[in-house]
Amino acid sequence: MMRPFSAILADAAALKGGDAILEERIGQVQPLSRDHLANLPDHRILAEMTRRIFSAGFSATVVAAKWSSFEAAFATFDPRACAALTDDRITGLAANPDIVRNRAKIAAIPVNAAFLLALAREHGSAARFVADRPESDLVGLLRLFKERGRHLGGDTGMRVLRAIGKPTFITTKDVVAALTREGVLTRPPSGARDLALVQRAFNHWSTETGRNFTEISRILAFSVPP
Repeated sequence: MMRPFSAILADAAALKGGDAILEERIGQVQPLSRDHLANLPDHRILAEMTRRIFSAGFSATVVAAKWSSFEAAFATFDPRACAALTDDRITGLAANPDIVRNRAKIAAIPVNAAFLLALAREHGSAARFVADRPESDLVGLLRLFKERGRHLGGDTGMRVLRAIGKPTFITTKDVVAALTREGVLTRPPSGARDLALVQRAFNHWSTETGRNFTEISRILAFSVPP
């Protein structure tokens, strides 16, 4: 049975050196306001999708070192330009030593660009759609990313949303450990049923505390001993 979130917060504060230090740590990662997120250019969403896809399975340091070349190679991730990439162009980019040469991940970029363009046609902009989606149905947004994008399932989709400023949980090892301790999960989430349990717990804790999903996720992680 889940404890009151105040007990989890107390555990995290004890581990991190007190309430003030904990709150400072929590505040280091804060989501954008709904209006600020809605005004984010869609090309920045595509850039973060790409960054997170390439960082999965590769060194984030390597990706960061090559990032200016990624921006140049993909027209600063303009969705229209990226959606128009041909197979020949993808093959050429896969031979470019200035970026990470993984053809399958490069081929995901035009698919994800087309996904964002479709959201823009349907909702005015992809950023507006993401901003307007309630936290109470975060798993629905994650499912949409997985089904309509490419390589955007699971942890990658969560990290993309966190990176662009959407309040989001990330099921890291420590977060899963905390959720297991609180009786929410019995195993790392592996499907829709498990994610629904996580969503229900976060909805409950958000209502209880008034905190957003990013804060709750980080507090859960901080409440697990190293």
